Amino acid sequence: MAFLEKVLKKQEGIDIEEFLNTLDEEEETLYEDADAFVKPMTLLRDEDTDTVLNEAKQGNIVLLNIADLSRRNAIKLKELVTAIKSGIEEIDGDIARISQDRVLVTPSKVKIIKKKEAQ
Repeated sequence: MAFLEKVLKKQEGIDIEEFLNTLDEEEETLYEDADAFVKPMTLLRDEDTDTVLNEAKQGNIVLLNIADLSRRNAIKLKELVTAIKSGIEEIDGDIARISQDRVLVTPSKVKIIKKKEAQ
């Protein structure tokens, strides 16, 4: 019983938002032995499509933030995402929306399981 009380007391003192927000506070260093990177990017203009495609061609995974463009210009968002999708299909990569504001873009030989779990 004492063990359970200790666990519960520790959980009460946890600020989960603070914990999650500090996950990316580590200093960025060069990762010499990394084969690929997961790169967060924001889709705002035409040039961003080329950047996303270049990252995928280099074997990196892109976590694409579409929130701003989605709110400002849905037609432009559709145009840019269509261009990215076309380019990704050419290199046998993959693309999928993973949340309201995020799209995941993967390089060749990295596939996204798109089947949604039954709720």
